[in-house]
Amino acid sequence: MDIKNHLHHSIKISLSLLCTCFISYANANELGLQALNDSELSNVNGQALLSLSYLAPTDSMNKMQAENVGFYKLGMEADVELNTNIKKLQLGCGGINGINGCDIDINNLSLSGMADTRTGRATSSAKITNPFIEFAIKNPNSAAEREVIGFRLSADQILGLMTMGTENSSEPNGINSLSGFLKIKDTTGRVTTDSRTGVTYNSLGVPITGRVTSTTGAIKADFSTNDYSLNLGEGSGSLFIKGQDIYGRRMSDINLTGTATVNNIALGGTIQAKAKWGFITIPINDGQLSGRLNNLGVDVTVKENLGFIHKIPLNNPFSLSSQKQNVMWSNAEVAAQRGWWLAIEDSIDIGDVTPSQKVYVTDDVIKQVLPLISQHLDKDPIKCGALALSCIFGNIALNDITLQNSRVSMELLDLQLKNQDFAPNCYGNLRFC
Repeated sequence: MDIKNHLHHSIKISLSLLCTCFISYANANELGLQALNDSELSNVNGQALLSLSYLAPTDSMNKMQAENVGFYKLGMEADVELNTNIKKLQLGCGGINGINGCDIDINNLSLSGMADTRTGRATSSAKITNPFIEFAIKNPNSAAEREVIGFRLSADQILGLMTMGTENSSEPNGINSLSGFLKIKDTTGRVTTDSRTGVTYNSLGVPITGRVTSTTGAIKADFSTNDYSLNLGEGSGSLFIKGQDIYGRRMSDINLTGTATVNNIALGGTIQAKAKWGFITIPINDGQLSGRLNNLGVDVTVKENLGFIHKIPLNNPFSLSSQKQNVMWSNAEVAAQRGWWLAIEDSIDIGDVTPSQKVYVTDDVIKQVLPLISQHLDKDPIKCGALALSCIFGNIALNDITLQNSRVSMELLDLQLKNQDFAPNCYGNLRFC
């Protein structure tokens, strides 16, 4: 962070305010306005542009009473509009939180009004309502022990669109590390699983078991096999990501949890088995499987690199703070941790979480699915026709396998989300300006 430039801008702003005050005073004299004494002023109602408040360590609203910390707040009772692009935002690099990395490291950060087009973003501004600066003072009543332990730049509300990175692609870009607090709302999407071919016992180590039956039900034979080659077609279904709080220091990825229900998975391939019916063995040679798998319940864990989060619509209290120890700021839900900290207090909607690409079904997931299929085939045996001849001749019709109360676990990594596409905050064809 360039301290010299910030001090230079601060001095310019202060001088501008002083000049404004002098000009206003001169204009007041020219207009014939008269000064009021204290008693006359006490009868006047109005609203000041600037306000100063103090939250004492003894105040019941103070969440840091035990640490004897007071809070001084200087606020502006106004709406401020801002449209900005920041090529590289790095805060808290090295230092107290470790020599490697930064507390906050974001490439190509943009803030604009709510818009989905280049022109809309470039011609609009985010609205900042009642911005303020606040200081956390330890031992505020002792001149000898008084100490500033933190400050924050904040606002009662920011309404606008914040984007990070240059594009929503299969490669992470934008947020490299983040220290802060976010609340994500419940959100939904659709998921499509990719197909798999040639899945064998050698790769899974899980047998397939079940029963076969004749049309009349007179023949019921159990079977178990470790000789199969399965093909799984694409499946599709609903995806639900649970709303949750996300906070921590120097985060590069986050863990999300949710559920999915996947349907219409074509199940095919070949199977070799011997079904036992008393002393009779019914051979299944090169059995050709055919059927569909439905109602597969999935507990989803998503480990998402923050570089895949590009677009955050804001309509929330917002703050950026720096503190030498953990500080529970006024109206904050969690304590800001040591170093630089960015907090968005109200829940944000990251929108549709539909992955841009098909989800790969791993061997670990299939290992969990096969026992569910076996349970189904035990309760609802394969129909093999009269005298079980169709199974003997290799026609294994599984039909639709609808799983009841089934749960498997699936871990997803670094999903590119369709809803995270965004327009650059600039004119022309530049990705960032």
